[in-house]
Amino acid sequence: MSWVLIGRIGRPHGLQGELHLDGCALSASELETLREFSWRGPRGEQRALELLAARPANARMLVTFAGIGSRESAAELTNGELGAEPSQLPDAGPGVAYHFQLMGLEVRTLEGRVLGSIADIIATGAHPVYVVQGVRELLIPGTPAIVQRVDLQARTMTVALPRGLEDAMA
Repeated sequence: MSWVLIGRIGRPHGLQGELHLDGCALSASELETLREFSWRGPRGEQRALELLAARPANARMLVTFAGIGSRESAAELTNGELGAEPSQLPDAGPGVAYHFQLMGLEVRTLEGRVLGSIADIIATGAHPVYVVQGVRELLIPGTPAIVQRVDLQARTMTVALPRGLEDAMA
């Protein structure tokens, strides 16, 4: 089964089995539409989970799963990863892609020069920053002025690098 990371399970919240979900790009309603998830623990253990409820809480999401009704049972899921099959995910919409779809894309300049591939994505308050690994590491802001084209079929991202960006990273 292919698997997409939805988020990381944090510590329990309250006494009724609710948990923090960190790094989730989906909204509460999108999570509730999926309902069926896979959990992977830090030691490789796996478990199927059915989502009962999700709600936003600042930069995190709070989630509740069937059969997890106490703080103690929720604590067993702490530090695990929550995933789903890619076919279950809702369409990201026109001109939008999920982070997992961008990972590994080859990044090129408008002139066709290959800079490397996306190794990580750093979430910031304003826009993502793409960590591009090539001859050297580059941090490329994911703004519309810089990211000119993303072709998921060809697995490429074309960027218009701001003057001096490569020099500043040297």
